[in-house]
Amino acid sequence: MFDPQVVRKDFPILKREINGKPLVYLDSGATSQKPISVLEAERNYYEKHNANVHRGAHTLGDEATQIYQGARNKVAKFVGGGEAEIIFVRNTTEAINLVAYAWGLDNLEKGDVVLTTIMEHHSNLVPWQEVARRTGARVEVVGITKEGQIDQQDYAEKLKLKPKMVAIVQVSNALGTINPVKEMTKAAHRVGALVLIDGAQAVPHMGVDVKKIGCDFYAFSAHKMLGPMGIGVLWGRREILEMMSPFLTGGGMIKEVFTDHSTWADVPEKFEAGTPNVAGAVGLASAIDYLEQLGMEAVREHDKEIVGYSLELLAQLPNIKILGTHDKSTRSGSVSFEYMGVHAHDAATILDSEGVAVRSGHHCTMPLHNHLGVVASIRASFNVYTTKEDIDTLVTALGKIKTIFGK
Repeated sequence: MFDPQVVRKDFPILKREINGKPLVYLDSGATSQKPISVLEAERNYYEKHNANVHRGAHTLGDEATQIYQGARNKVAKFVGGGEAEIIFVRNTTEAINLVAYAWGLDNLEKGDVVLTTIMEHHSNLVPWQEVARRTGARVEVVGITKEGQIDQQDYAEKLKLKPKMVAIVQVSNALGTINPVKEMTKAAHRVGALVLIDGAQAVPHMGVDVKKIGCDFYAFSAHKMLGPMGIGVLWGRREILEMMSPFLTGGGMIKEVFTDHSTWADVPEKFEAGTPNVAGAVGLASAIDYLEQLGMEAVREHDKEIVGYSLELLAQLPNIKILGTHDKSTRSGSVSFEYMGVHAHDAATILDSEGVAVRSGHHCTMPLHNHLGVVASIRASFNVYTTKEDIDTLVTALGKIKTIFGK
């Protein structure tokens, strides 16, 4: 087990003060902070190796290509996939849109079903709604239990609709719920469905092996896992990727171009049109190195400790209503709650005055919040640099809300 007090020394931004108070960053679910090693890796690439990949027959071009492909290989090993199955995109949102459009438009037709859940991030709901609108398919939604977990009985019933695609989140960004994606994938495959998993909130906190999960697509973002913004990953089964049409077209993804038609490069290049974010891939590879040095089992243990400590302290406050499960073993990365009688945005503003950064709103899960009857909630989300002292400061800062609002 690592010491987060030591880890946080690697993150320069955590030395900042906000409103004269030490920064307590509890918004890692929106984006994580970056260690020095990641910042230096990107800078080193631009200072010493910057060139376009797969193009120039010169030293810098060769170096950039090797570095880019090396990053792809590292990502593949990190999630248990093949190198050719790793497609670099901008973020999880683009990865899911890639599948929705490149697979969905060719494979969905009127009457077909895409099955998802009420707890999905908008990025795993809106693209399917749009593709369904264009194809005549429909989106069905699985509900949740009172504990904030996917209703498995409802899931089993909805699978009787024989969906062509099941799109589910591994860890809810709003509730922190860890879903049993391996078992859910098996059940979906039994009815002939493909499975896409939104892993944006899972990959930063636990070991992920796509082959053990058994899914067909897996999407995640670097910026949630100590890496840079602007780079994400879609892993897909190679045999499925090879049958899919390209998502974007242009330079870099072609084999031959004629005036009346074109042919495509092999995967993964077929899905990487234009100049890629090579520096972002370098930063992602460095973030993986950092996490692997800590050890993903240790990362998960730290996550459980911080989540459990947060649940324990917040549950003692009279005006706090925690959303989702109170079981730290089935929750990861965050705790969302209401401060009863005070709007989440007002509460978050007061917390910021004390140097505490949280997220307020519906966290891109409006259907979930509507289902819970909650207009907006406060989310404290964590990463490897989060300490128990950060949670203590959050609890103390929440006391200022009572002082101001008298609640």
